[in-house]
Amino acid sequence: MYNSENHAQTLRKVVIAGGVRLPFCRSNTAYADLSNLDMLSDTLQQLSTRFKLSGKKIDEVVAGAVTSHSKDWNLAREAVMSTDLSPATPGITLQMACGTSLQAALMSAAKIATGQIDCAIAAGTDTTSDAPVVFQRRFARRLIKLGQARSLKARMQTLKGFRLSELAPRAPANGEPRTGLSMGQHCELMAQQWGITREEQDQLALESHLKAAAAYDAGFFDDLVNSYEGVGRDNNIRGDSSLEKLASLKPVFDRKHGTLTAGNSTPLTDGAAAVLLCSEEWARANDLPIQAYLTAGRSSAVDFVHGEGLLMAPTVAVSELLMHNGLTLQDFDCYEIHEAFAAQALCTLKAWEDPEFCRSRLGRDQAMGSIDRSKMNIKGGSLAFGHPFAATGARILGSLAAILEEKGSGRGLISVCTAGGMGVAAIVERS
Repeated sequence: MYNSENHAQTLRKVVIAGGVRLPFCRSNTAYADLSNLDMLSDTLQQLSTRFKLSGKKIDEVVAGAVTSHSKDWNLAREAVMSTDLSPATPGITLQMACGTSLQAALMSAAKIATGQIDCAIAAGTDTTSDAPVVFQRRFARRLIKLGQARSLKARMQTLKGFRLSELAPRAPANGEPRTGLSMGQHCELMAQQWGITREEQDQLALESHLKAAAAYDAGFFDDLVNSYEGVGRDNNIRGDSSLEKLASLKPVFDRKHGTLTAGNSTPLTDGAAAVLLCSEEWARANDLPIQAYLTAGRSSAVDFVHGEGLLMAPTVAVSELLMHNGLTLQDFDCYEIHEAFAAQALCTLKAWEDPEFCRSRLGRDQAMGSIDRSKMNIKGGSLAFGHPFAATGARILGSLAAILEEKGSGRGLISVCTAGGMGVAAIVERS
C-alpha cells in the first residue's frame, strides 16, 4: 500500500552545485554569428571546466531553445558531444518557452530526489540573431517533390504554376498563434486591466539596471559569468540609466495609449545558461560545493484565449506551490520574479495583493498579500540582463543559489512566466 509519509522519507535532497552562463547580449550584436549549438556547447564546457567534470558521465543533460532550426532537433545531445563530458552522457532536448531550463531543472530534480539518477545538468540557450527563416509552404512542397523526382520530365512538372511570390521568406512570428497578438500587446492589456502606470514600470526597470550594475561591480557574477567572445558582462545593462531617460522613450506596442517601452521591456537577447544538480552523496564523492537545495516546483497555465492575462500563470503556479508546501508568500528571504516586462512583474505582485482575484482565481480565503520589495531581484532582473528565452530559468536558478550561498542561509522563491499562458515556480533553500 502507498504510504505518503514513508515515501516522503525516502526522497533525497537535490543539491544545486552551481551555475554558469554566458554574458547575455542584445540580438544582432556580439553573438550575431553564433548558433544555439555554439552557445549551449560553450556554456556546458564552461560548467564542466568549473566543476572538473571532464570525462565524467552525467546521468542526463536536459536543455532546449525556443527559437530553433529543424536541424537542432537533437540540440542537447549534440551540445554534450561538443564538450569534454563523457560521450556516454545522454542529452534530452526540451522546450517550454521561457520556462524551458527551469522546467528542465525540476524534471531532473524529481529523478534525483527519487533515486532514479544521481546528477544532471539543466540548461537553455536562445538566439534571435540566428532565427530560422523558411519558405512559403507551397514552395517548400515543391522542393520536396523536386528531390523525389526521378526524371527531367518529373522535375519540370514540379515547377508547373510556379510564381515568384512563393520565394518570399517567412520569418518567425513574434506572436501567439491563437490570438495573433505579440507578448507585448498581451502585456499592454494586462497593464490596463491591473492599472499599472508607466511611472511604476520605469521605476522597476531603473531598479533592475542599477542592481545588476552594482552586483557586477561587487564581483557577485565573477564565478557565474565568464568572458565570452570579448564580452565581459551583459551588454544590455545600463548602470547610468535614469527615470528621465526612461520617460523619454515612446511606447512600442500600443503607440497611442500604451505604457510599455523599449526601456521597461526586455530586449531580444542571445545567450545560454546551465546549472549542475546532484544528490548530496554525488556532490561529496565529486568534491562539489553545495550552494543550495532545489526543494519544490510547480507549473501552471491560464486560459489567455478567453480573457485571462497571457503572462498571469505564475500567480497560479506560485499559489499552488505555496499551498502544497504549507508556506505563505511572506515566508521567503528573497524573490526572483522574472521581468519579461516591468508591467508583467507588477501585475503579478498586484494580483497576489487582490482579495477578489485570490478568491475567484486562486481559491483562497484571502489575499496572498504583498512581498518586501527590497528582497525582490536583489542582484537585478531580466529587464537589465536581457532574456534569451530558454536560458532565463537557468540564469535565475544559478543566481538564486549563489545569493543564498552569499547570505549563508535562507529560502528563495522563483516565478517565471512563459509564452502560451504558462508559468513555472520553484523554491530554493539553504540551511
